[in-house]
Amino acid sequence: MNDAKIIIGSDHAGFVLKGKIIEFLKENGYKVFDYGVFTEESTDYPLIAKEVAKNVVSGEYEKGILICGTGVGMCISANKIKGIRAVVCSDTTTAKFSRLHNDTNILCFGQRIIGEYLAKDICKIWLDTPFESDRHLKRINLID
Repeated sequence: MNDAKIIIGSDHAGFVLKGKIIEFLKENGYKVFDYGVFTEESTDYPLIAKEVAKNVVSGEYEKGILICGTGVGMCISANKIKGIRAVVCSDTTTAKFSRLHNDTNILCFGQRIIGEYLAKDICKIWLDTPFESDRHLKRINLID
């Protein structure tokens, strides 16, 4: 079990999968705050991504998860916030190495791209994998 604080958000295209991921995270002991959206009514993903990213940078939440149709729009939007290292993941290897080597702090994926079970596997690996630091810290500092 884990008691890390996670903030999660989606647009209308990620709404259904977001609910399943929230349930999965809570079952695994995470404290989850759902930033929204709360319906499948069309919405502007950059607004959600910006607020989730700000909450991660502030330290209010340890990590964030963003879900839209592909994950790409959320990732681009989140990465506009200084201090955010968001990644789009559609496979578990990228999830693992984005944490090990890049210390990513926001995970993005698309409801139209991956299914529920792969999304859960990606979340678990991404949340469970620590940053290796060492030789990678210099590169993270160069990004920042």
